[in-house]
Amino acid sequence: MSGPEGMREGTAEPDVDGSAEAKAEEYLREVDSSSRFRTEIGAWEWLVGGLSVALTLFHLYTGLFGSRPSLIQGAIHLGGATSLIFLLYPVSKRALRTKGVPWYDVLLAMVGLGANMYTVVMYDHLSSNLVQIMGFRDIDYAVAAVGIVLTLEATRRCVGLPIVVIALGAIAYSILGAGQSWDNYVVGTFFTSRAGIFGTPIQVSSTFIYLFLFFAVVLIRTNIGTLFTDLAFRATGRFAGGPAKAAVVASGLTGMTSGSSVANTVASGSFTIPMTKKAGFRPHFAGATEATASTGGQIMPPIMGAAAFIMAEYTGIPYSEIIIIAIIPAFLYFLGVFLSVHFEAKRREIHGMADADLPSWKSVLTRLDLLLPLAIIIVIMLSGYSPARAALWGIGVAFVLSFLRKETRLSLAGVVKTFDQAARTALPVIAACATAGIVAGTVTGTGLGGQVGGMVMDLAQGSFLLVLLFTMVACLILGMGLPTTANYVVTATVAAPILFNNFDVPLISAHMFVFFFGILADVTPPVCLAAYAGAGIAGANPLQTGVTALKLAIAGFVIPYVFVLEPALLLQGSTSDLLVPLGTAIVGMVAIAAGLAGHLLVRAVTLERGLLMAGGFLLVYPAVVVSLIGAVMVAAAVALQLARRRRPLGGDRVPVTA
Repeated sequence: MSGPEGMREGTAEPDVDGSAEAKAEEYLREVDSSSRFRTEIGAWEWLVGGLSVALTLFHLYTGLFGSRPSLIQGAIHLGGATSLIFLLYPVSKRALRTKGVPWYDVLLAMVGLGANMYTVVMYDHLSSNLVQIMGFRDIDYAVAAVGIVLTLEATRRCVGLPIVVIALGAIAYSILGAGQSWDNYVVGTFFTSRAGIFGTPIQVSSTFIYLFLFFAVVLIRTNIGTLFTDLAFRATGRFAGGPAKAAVVASGLTGMTSGSSVANTVASGSFTIPMTKKAGFRPHFAGATEATASTGGQIMPPIMGAAAFIMAEYTGIPYSEIIIIAIIPAFLYFLGVFLSVHFEAKRREIHGMADADLPSWKSVLTRLDLLLPLAIIIVIMLSGYSPARAALWGIGVAFVLSFLRKETRLSLAGVVKTFDQAARTALPVIAACATAGIVAGTVTGTGLGGQVGGMVMDLAQGSFLLVLLFTMVACLILGMGLPTTANYVVTATVAAPILFNNFDVPLISAHMFVFFFGILADVTPPVCLAAYAGAGIAGANPLQTGVTALKLAIAGFVIPYVFVLEPALLLQGSTSDLLVPLGTAIVGMVAIAAGLAGHLLVRAVTLERGLLMAGGFLLVYPAVVVSLIGAVMVAAAVALQLARRRRPLGGDRVPVTA
């Protein structure tokens, strides 16, 4: 049975013929390199499936019984991914039209796997003290060079050109700028786990991230993930602007496990954007809402787009603490987006959905046990166990729960397909981590990070706020077109040291600052891929959608400054230190959102909008005198709104919409 809005009874999933989803997939393949894979490979599907299942089984085995030495674990991890990438991802968009797998890609897949397996087989030789004395052999140099080149090419195919260009720049600087020889560079980059390709990013990817991506695939394949959407629609759908508010909540929940703002925008947006448009929102606003929420999913604990695992390694702060620290910043980000949607809905008099068009409370409550896998993960990690152990428990519980209901139950073929899909989902992340390791190795090994920091300091002439501003701009530029994990690796190694080496900024504040702004590149024009993806589904102007997404994500551009200036927002201090800045930040976000939307109690005139936005920004700034000035300005705007709200309608007076 379908309701008037095309909703199936008991669920928020629409009755569609698949055309919207097909259009979304087609657009995703246009804008997202990780989705540009071959779909018709004929008999090669058996080989790809076998390699994918084997790669997943390897990670399950090492998760259960312990990882291999870092270099071996990373080489198997990257070798399996490299071979799959060349079999699945063509050399160019044009080559997507051809069926099967060209002979040269088969050859590259074999060579890529072989270069990494050489590391496994020759591990004793490569890690021995003798090689440090006698030097590497000619074949070692050749294999390392081939391994680096194929890693970069695999990354270009499934992640995109930006991260490869940055890596090539890092290689050029190491050799031409820092004076390293080519021979020493290639063996240092490919045959060591201290830095380079098999450094921290790929180590974390091969132990923690892969398992959490597998967990995300299990949730999707068993339809457990649809509970997030149904919960969001049931909780918010009946209020003003309900579909857009539900999109904010649902995309934040599902986006935390995807690791890609663009992919999540398309996956969720194929459903939420048409509904948001139908409710009365303009197309560019519908696309921007989905893009902004999906981007925010990357900062949503406990998964945080998988970057939190690398942050734990870089900062030395346990993962269980990082996911707690991230709660308030994530809350403030989504509060800002939610409020912006609310005031836009009020201004345009967009009402909520009818109760009959929403999933019933009964259908939602009877499936709440499906949240158990996520709850298990959180409890286990907070109990002090490793993220890998928590992911394994989450995967196991999700599989068990899936068999209790017909609609979530997997067949044997479905289980195999889930294992296969886990590997395919991980490929872009693995390639990005490997290439990001090249960048990180150059920055830390050559002193480039210190030089960049010195340039920023000179440019800012020692002004802390200017340093923050320049660091923000650097992160937005470095983050353009990069997936979450690679994005964080690059910004953490290049930009974060500027803050904690030159100023008394807590380590976690510096890393969260660059993490936020690196992620926000996905909704910052001119290169705002998530916003462009949302615009494609909504049929809206891409640049207009990007500008709107920037406005909706305003909290993300303000809050990082606040937790650098007031670390209490990252729980770096006592509870009493937290209450005042948190309270003023919340009030400030309400004022900023109302000012940008042009509505608080009634439509706002120019003076009121100016007072709300200026006062809101001052309220957010963590200084008592500044916040008091902001409070006075916001109070003045509210008083003006109240006075106009009490006037009778008529003439050119603004009508009441609240």
